Amino acid sequence: QLQLVESGGTLVQSGGSLRLSCVASGKSLDSYVITWFRQAPGKEREGVSCISRSGGSSKYADSVTGRFTVSRVNAKNTVYLQMNSLKPEDTAIYYCAARPAARTGPICHDTWSNEAYDYLGQGTQVTVSS
Repeated sequence: QLQLVESGGTLVQSGGSLRLSCVASGKSLDSYVITWFRQAPGKEREGVSCISRSGGSSKYADSVTGRFTVSRVNAKNTVYLQMNSLKPEDTAIYYCAARPAARTGPICHDTWSNEAYDYLGQGTQVTVSS
């Protein structure tokens, strides 16, 4: 069983930066493609970013492209989401999710934000004040 724990969320002013972490335990993270999702109150879950098993490729939602950067250090079983130029509309609970690369491949497909995942963390709250 893979466990995922997100951290790093907090209250930040508009224009500020945060780095979220997703730490895995129980299994090696390098067998999984990782997706970051977010969900704001009253809104549907939104895919934020996806990173391939190796970390060599990634995809982003249009709403965060150019502001967010996803990365991973498999040796530390950790995936990061660096968020810059934060806006109030980025306020949400952020979750990381893991999909086994053995099932649908080691990269993020064009359908990355709609693909099924096997494991989901408990989330970390990001609040951006205006």
